[in-house]
Amino acid sequence: MTGRTGRRRIGIGTGLVQGLIVTAKTMLRPSHTDEYPDVRPSLPSRSRGVIGLVQENCTSCGLCARECPDWCIQIEAHKETLPAVAGGRARQRNVLDSFTIDFSLCMYCGICVEVCPFDALIWSSEFEYAEYDIVDLTHDRGRLSQWAATAPPPPPADPAAVEPKEVGAARKALERAAKKAAAPRTAPAGASPAAKKAAAAEKAAAVKKAVPVEKAVPVERQATEPPEERGTGARGEADS
Repeated sequence: MTGRTGRRRIGIGTGLVQGLIVTAKTMLRPSHTDEYPDVRPSLPSRSRGVIGLVQENCTSCGLCARECPDWCIQIEAHKETLPAVAGGRARQRNVLDSFTIDFSLCMYCGICVEVCPFDALIWSSEFEYAEYDIVDLTHDRGRLSQWAATAPPPPPADPAAVEPKEVGAARKALERAAKKAAAPRTAPAGASPAAKKAAAAEKAAAVKKAVPVEKAVPVERQATEPPEERGTGARGEADS
């Protein structure tokens, strides 16, 4: 049946029949039921079951507690003075004393996990922590650390993704440190003869390692020079 616009109209009876067909297919399809608790369900790795705490990463900044919309996170910490190192001064750091999450108030929004700058809070897919008393749903840092041990490993990074700025900065710092360590050491102008000799020997060893002897000495010279003069000539050319 078509209207004035040429479009086909679907009557009420046709839609009802199509709905009944879908219902019949669902009724005839065999159902799959996991016999919990004998069979544990297969949950996705990013399931929001419970929040775990990695105490080594926590700096007691309190950012998670401030951003929590339910105020279910409580943190207590104190400052500790670190002794001064050579050429430096004494510093202070926060030491975590208490970290609790009241899961009777938590709405599992994940804001605390997202805002933590040091990945101290992570999601675990565990969900079997029901209690008979609501007070027992407040987990301290010891129990939160146990939940962190059950968290699945993070998924591998996408090879086509852009390299994070932090990773690039760390890689460049390592390259600069390696280049600085591999650079030959030069003796200062007023250094002793022994220091100058050690610096010259280190420079010669670095150049010899970078340029092989076979490439530094011509083939004709290797055939005509004695073995002892050949090694001296190779080092002389490398030093020049």
